[in-house]
Amino acid sequence: MGKIWRFSQEEVDVWIRTNKPIKEFFISVDFNIDENLKLRVPQREAYDAVYDYFSSGGDKAIIQLPVGCGKSGLISILPFGISKGRVLVIAPNLTIKDELVKTLDITNKRECFWLKCNILSKDVMITGPYLAILDSMDSNIHDCDQSHFVITNIQQLASSADKWLPQFDDDYFDMILVDEGHHNAAPSWKKVFKKFPNAKVISLTATPFRSDDKLLEGQLIYKYPFKSSMIKGYIKKLQAVYVTPEELYFTYKGEEKHYTLEDVLSLKEEDWFSRGVALAQVCNEHIIDASLEKLDLLRQSGTNHQLIAVACSVEHARQIRSLYSERGYKASEIHSDMPIKDQEKVMRDLRAGLLDCIVQVQMLGEGFDHPKLSVAAIFRPFRSLSPYVQFVGRIMRVVVQNFPGHPDNLGYIVTHIGLNLDKQLDDFKSLDKEDQSFFEDLLDGKESELPEVVRDGSARKRLSEDMVVDNEIVENFLEEDFISQDDLELQNALKEAAESLGYDSEELEEFLNKKRSSRFRTVKATEKFPINPQRQRREARVRLNERTRHAAKILINRIGLPNGGNELTFKYLKGEVRGSNFVAAVQIINHEINRMLGINSNERACLKTDEFKKAMDLIEEIVNSLTRRLIKIMEDVNGKKR
Repeated sequence: MGKIWRFSQEEVDVWIRTNKPIKEFFISVDFNIDENLKLRVPQREAYDAVYDYFSSGGDKAIIQLPVGCGKSGLISILPFGISKGRVLVIAPNLTIKDELVKTLDITNKRECFWLKCNILSKDVMITGPYLAILDSMDSNIHDCDQSHFVITNIQQLASSADKWLPQFDDDYFDMILVDEGHHNAAPSWKKVFKKFPNAKVISLTATPFRSDDKLLEGQLIYKYPFKSSMIKGYIKKLQAVYVTPEELYFTYKGEEKHYTLEDVLSLKEEDWFSRGVALAQVCNEHIIDASLEKLDLLRQSGTNHQLIAVACSVEHARQIRSLYSERGYKASEIHSDMPIKDQEKVMRDLRAGLLDCIVQVQMLGEGFDHPKLSVAAIFRPFRSLSPYVQFVGRIMRVVVQNFPGHPDNLGYIVTHIGLNLDKQLDDFKSLDKEDQSFFEDLLDGKESELPEVVRDGSARKRLSEDMVVDNEIVENFLEEDFISQDDLELQNALKEAAESLGYDSEELEEFLNKKRSSRFRTVKATEKFPINPQRQRREARVRLNERTRHAAKILINRIGLPNGGNELTFKYLKGEVRGSNFVAAVQIINHEINRMLGINSNERACLKTDEFKKAMDLIEEIVNSLTRRLIKIMEDVNGKKR
């Protein structure tokens, strides 16, 4: 008789996961997204939008996220619960590819996003997801066969040599993720999309427009505004500063000219004029002085902020570097004509804090990440908004995460008014109103106002209002004497008389309202009323029950079932729930609340006030998660997509 092998349940589970086909991995693995507060608002909402889009039969999707909002992290979570097979990640250049590799490599314990944000548990990650890198080194198709993610840059994947594409079957990838997706209209990208016609394609970009006016491949399904990013502390609060000369003397085609500021403003749209300003040393010196003033101002916090400048040419960059060096600041230029070893030294010096200023020519573009770059000095004209936004993006990354008021989270854009950067309206047609307003203010040099309310976009109906007030400090009240009935009747009579004489009643109403407003008085706020802790706890429990019932109605509505039906009890959740669909929804929401709080159903009465409040904060995430779970169950039971 052969030897009998005995295995623990844990060993059996590991064996099953290890031998599960790759096409089932992202659908079946346990992951933590909906309930994960380590994820940022745009990451969770964009994930929801992608899930909804492909659940309804979508083809190609576009997501717009500003720099610093967590695009790499979003790429790492998008396949879970959505992709039914292997995932291809395409980067536009090596810099972005290398950064994505750090995010997607489960052996990189410091930077792997799934570990940092508790997306996957460590026991799950024993079996993946694995990453294969397509590069010019020793990689082959067998590496891809054993991996869940395949990452490469577009040049390697779709080169004229066609080394890789012919090796893949048309259905080899179920999902394609394109970083810096505003490139996706180029022929090389279209070639890839054509090769994998059934793949779910998601392009991620910070700028929703191309400089060549070609339409992007896909439908914009989610965008997170720049202003909201600034308010949340995902990007720096930016201020544009313009050198504005009162007088300008110059020679043009042998003729001496003397212009006032008004003349400069009328001439700056001329290409010859703005280029002349860009190359003029005296104008460059003014930009340099203004930019160094802002740099020193930022450094008063004790942080070694740094400056990035953009020049017209290599020679121009050398001139600018020299002007910074003359003023006692350590500066270096960097450009593609430099030997690679010299470029690497400049980058090492920058990251080590040995440089005050770096002057670049068509370098340090997409994917370059160095948060201490906080001053952008512009010495060249930009003729469209896209490259301007790309350059400004280099100083958008915050030094202190999620702290919009921190002094290290400020950035300055310094240039000369004659470079005509204050208006780039042609590309504004591609932006929504909020982003139009953001860039108009920025290009005009206005300080960005932070509104009291952040209206975050969402792909689904929200359970709570968009505005959440965390705290309010009140020192004064406004008081008003209410209008007596006699006064009100007198005003109504006055309005009727005015209308009979031909006066505009709306203008009269506006006048009366202004008169009423003068009745306000400022008085000191009253002291806070004491709160009975027991009553506060009881009210919190009541509110949780009310919120749960409200959430149950929304859940039933989302999955398209009637409140009074019994489909959940008898068809989709047999044995788990009882009663009507509404009652069943209340039950499963309560079950999830108890699970997340770590309690049994009979322990609700023992909760503290803060625990009830925590439960209410979790309800929206719970409903999002249950929506996906129930839709999948309904699809499986009905044998088709809804």
